Amino acid sequence: MTKITTTSLALIALATAAAAPAHEQHGHSSYSAGEPGNPNKPSRTIEVEMSEMAFKPAKIEVKRGEQIRFVIRNVGKEDHEFLLATTTENLKHAETMKKHPHMEHDDPNGVRLAPKKSAEIVWKFTHAGSFEYACLISDHRDYGMTGRITVK
Repeated sequence: MTKITTTSLALIALATAAAAPAHEQHGHSSYSAGEPGNPNKPSRTIEVEMSEMAFKPAKIEVKRGEQIRFVIRNVGKEDHEFLLATTTENLKHAETMKKHPHMEHDDPNGVRLAPKKSAEIVWKFTHAGSFEYACLISDHRDYGMTGRITVK
């Protein structure tokens, strides 16, 4: 029988808060690259394949205000992630992932997939600029597993 103490509960709460992205900790959803889209109204579908240390395509251009349905497939032999944000945000999040390597994302701008699995993300790009999608599993980003989205 496992004994759970008040100290154990406090440690679990702290670990959970530390693992949650900043936008969730503050009780609101704010994303640098835009906002979750309406799955009933995608304007364009882009297929993204993840394999060992690469995304295909590695560069995507969209228009500001455009909604994209990303169909993401892990065609590799390892787990991989697709996390859409700024480079600065992904670098910061990658540091957190190194401390918590088994952390999984439950965010509308990211997904972690086992080999041969797929998922969809619908995203509306409301801000112009340069953003990236990256795999933040330990060392994957460091080995070049990033892609670039330019929003004009």
